[in-house]
Amino acid sequence: MVTGADDLTANESSVRRDELWPGVPASWSHHGVAGGLHWHYLDNLTDLRAAGLEPRGTILAVHGNPTWSYVWRTVLDAGLAAAWRVVAVDQIGMGHSERPPSPPGQPRRLGQRLDDLAAFTDELGLSGATWDGRPVIPLGHDWGGVVASGWAGRHPRETAALILTNTGLHQDEGEHLPALLRLALMPGVLPGATERSPAFLQATLALADLDEDVKDAYRAPYRSARSRAAIRGFVEDIPAHPGHPSHETLAEVAAGISDLERPALLLWGPRDPVFQERYLHDLLQRLPHADVHRFEGASHLLPEDADVAGVALRWIQRRIDGLPAAGPLTTDPTGTERPFQPIWSAMQEQGSDPQSAARPAVVAMTEDAGPQITTWGELLERTEHLALGLSDSGVRAGQRVSLLIPPGPELTAALFAVLRLGAVAVVADAGLGVSGLTRAVRGARPDHIIGIERALAAARTLRWPGQRYLAAGLESSPWRRRALGYAGTTGELVERGEGMARRGASLPGEPAPEDDAAILFTSGSTGPAKGVVHTHRSLSAMVATVAEICQLSPERPFVAGFAPFALLGTATGAPSAVPAMDVTAPATLTAAALGEAAAAIGASAVFASPSALENAVRTAGGLSGAGREALAQVEIFLSAGAPISASRLARAQQLLPNASLRTPYGMTEALPVTNISLEEILEAESQAAGVSPARRGTCVGFPVPGVEVRIAAVEAGARVGDPTQDPHVTGEVVVRGPHVKDRYDRLWATEDDSRTWPGWHRTGDVGHLDTSGRLWIEGRMAHLITSDRGIVTPVGIENAVLDLPGVLRAAAVGVGPAGTQRLVVVVETDPAFHRGALAAPGLAPPGLSRAVRSACADAFASDPVVPVSAVLRVPVIPTDVRHNAKVDRSRLATWAAGVLAGGKVGAP
Repeated sequence: MVTGADDLTANESSVRRDELWPGVPASWSHHGVAGGLHWHYLDNLTDLRAAGLEPRGTILAVHGNPTWSYVWRTVLDAGLAAAWRVVAVDQIGMGHSERPPSPPGQPRRLGQRLDDLAAFTDELGLSGATWDGRPVIPLGHDWGGVVASGWAGRHPRETAALILTNTGLHQDEGEHLPALLRLALMPGVLPGATERSPAFLQATLALADLDEDVKDAYRAPYRSARSRAAIRGFVEDIPAHPGHPSHETLAEVAAGISDLERPALLLWGPRDPVFQERYLHDLLQRLPHADVHRFEGASHLLPEDADVAGVALRWIQRRIDGLPAAGPLTTDPTGTERPFQPIWSAMQEQGSDPQSAARPAVVAMTEDAGPQITTWGELLERTEHLALGLSDSGVRAGQRVSLLIPPGPELTAALFAVLRLGAVAVVADAGLGVSGLTRAVRGARPDHIIGIERALAAARTLRWPGQRYLAAGLESSPWRRRALGYAGTTGELVERGEGMARRGASLPGEPAPEDDAAILFTSGSTGPAKGVVHTHRSLSAMVATVAEICQLSPERPFVAGFAPFALLGTATGAPSAVPAMDVTAPATLTAAALGEAAAAIGASAVFASPSALENAVRTAGGLSGAGREALAQVEIFLSAGAPISASRLARAQQLLPNASLRTPYGMTEALPVTNISLEEILEAESQAAGVSPARRGTCVGFPVPGVEVRIAAVEAGARVGDPTQDPHVTGEVVVRGPHVKDRYDRLWATEDDSRTWPGWHRTGDVGHLDTSGRLWIEGRMAHLITSDRGIVTPVGIENAVLDLPGVLRAAAVGVGPAGTQRLVVVVETDPAFHRGALAAPGLAPPGLSRAVRSACADAFASDPVVPVSAVLRVPVIPTDVRHNAKVDRSRLATWAAGVLAGGKVGAP
């Protein structure tokens, strides 16, 4: 095969002398002949050998329509660092390859393209008789994914793995093609949009945020109508119906990868208007063993929107090269493992015991109707009958069931019924908001949805996947059923299950401890909410640990000011009550509502997030005598969701005068990790008197039994070395224990990042251990302030500012380039204390600014690092939607940078 770049026709006047196109050095570009056709391709082999490296194997990258091999330039570059050769072809008629004549209506068909690529790889020594034995990994995007998959199916010997990005191998007969493709295929549109004009190409480029010189590179091979003929041909060759000439070949490709027993990676842009989530779901049906990573926010041109190159090469290093993420770290067992008990065991025990069956299990407080009480016997009976009804309606072990029901008896019964069947409960609460909930449900791709009417209306309107069931009684009008598109109600399912039980039907066998149990979504405080997969074993360990630190038992009722905790309470056998509040906004919890819930259940324990606690303390004047008396009987109060300072935790004593005030620390991935009481916090702070408060952060206590905590040191914003238990080392908090998550759902790269040390979970939090082994939280890795004097962590600074009178929330953020950032403090003040608290956002008034600077100076007195460059005030500091407690520092940093640069001042 003749190679070289001599006959390239690209316009080089607008790019650097050593680059043919932006990001593509001349050494990568090659021409040659294979199968009687002239090919252009990009190949990094010359650069690899110039560096003295022999490739481990070859990544065969195939572009789609209307792009060309340029789309894979970052993969070629990443291949150099990983010692992998990357060959990115221009398909025939595309890019800078030959354009053989193709009469309208007779495009180059899929089968012909598969033959073309086979001839090319045979000529290059990647397949056939000339194959050198090194592994080949086909990588495809768009319709190039079909061609790459077809090559893999025809070359199983050479194929080591398969990587696909936003593509589709099957079109259901009952499904329409995506709207953009239907439009392009219309006879009156097709020639003008794809060939006579660059409209199709321009529309594709508009799906990504590209620099103009990159757009020019994509346009370079397609300047004339003749050069765009294959763009039209590719669209014409879409097998939109069974009678299409390429339909049978596409079916063969789809069947071929189903039989391909090789590792696979699916990388996806969920905002793609062409290859939508249903195509990913189809691929997962054919490649159930595939690893998946969804890049939230990314669209169709995924290699331009996201780090496809970095993730793909890292996956190859793990799955094919067998390289570990980091050096060794002990994985010895962490203490005695708890005996496994299914999460429904306590409910089953309470509900089947004649003495406890009539006692309250779940109490849902309402504004108007008073408490709604469900006994243990009623809960167990409803759960078992609902499980039978769901099983009879087609819910199977391993299937995913999204639960979109407010906290209360209905959600509790549905959750335990799903878990008992061995199905996987998808729990994404309404606190994520409509857009966050949509991302979560689509990302989890449930097989079934059980939801209230409002949730099913959203599911139908927003096209959430899954067979739908209405969480309601037996009343179900035909028009409502048609409008919402549900198969039945939970009341009907319970009635069906009751009849089955009378006839002697029984539930299927229990799921195994290592089976997936639930996908719980994070708060989304540092980006899109992530699905966290817990097995039955880890969920059981979580319940046991929560019961231990919260001292929950059937004799100690529990009020959950953060609604999902009510489910954990029920799992421990503790009667649980949810106060009357907006579950999507924990900060709406009032003292009166908290007191009423405590009185209704005779609470021994109360849980509330820091923001819920603040509002409850603020509204303490509305407490009734009965509510005040009930709260006085509470023995333990817990606040979690975000680190809380001792002074703020102490305010809860006004409401709960006899309670032990505690603040466990944990996250959806590992709940809880540590635990500490107010008295222990004060003791820790007195012992740390010699350490600058700005360096201390918030003490969250000792690890709970079975959990081990270490710190991966951070310098200049990056981790250095292995995790350590040495005191006063500031870095990322790393944990392990029996209730740590199994994995992130369909986020392979995120999971790989979190498991840098096998068996350990990187939390993303920054902190340190003191000399006694207590953990102090100083902020998030994403929120480190990297100044020219070292790193600054935000929590200690914020705690100092929060102690100022009238300050409700505070955020310490970095503005400017990494390494030279300036410290900026943003505050939200109490309108009852500061007259201008609700004024337009901007610079804080002089008095408030002086107070903030003084508080920070005092915090830094023993450890001067960096002064406060500016103090800004906003009417409301943005927080996470679930707890209303985690400050969105990233958003505030971006806003502050704009304000200080003289930009238009608006709300952050």
